[in-house]
Amino acid sequence: MRRKQTAVAGVVLAVFCLGVLVGRRAGRSPSAASSSAAHLSSAGESAGCTDFHDAGPHVGQTGCVSGRVLKVFTSRGGNTFLDFCEDYRECPFTSVIFSSDRQKFGNLQSLAGRETEIRGPITVYQGKPEIIVRDPEQIRMAP
Repeated sequence: MRRKQTAVAGVVLAVFCLGVLVGRRAGRSPSAASSSAAHLSSAGESAGCTDFHDAGPHVGQTGCVSGRVLKVFTSRGGNTFLDFCEDYRECPFTSVIFSSDRQKFGNLQSLAGRETEIRGPITVYQGKPEIIVRDPEQIRMAP
């Protein structure tokens, strides 16, 4: 009986991960992440931010991740990434603004080189913690 439960749990996990991957390719986030968006911390709170190196244990929570944005990169597809590391492939955290939300933001290049706080649901993309930024109020300069 235990072996059957483990197999069912494995199948459920695989289907969930596949759904997240397909949704991400379609430009959508997991429904759990979008439903958590209503619980965002207010922009006035600076306590409780986690350094981007330590975001992993907070996956599945709505929180604040902070660090110095080293580079702002916009892909050919129009998605904008706030890079906290020299090499994004080696970075333990990522943050993305999808092209569909980009018009809501001003000059994102002004974030480069600045300590920044990003708030929102912390999800996983390609094995790394990530916050999808959909609203400018999710971003603020660290005090």
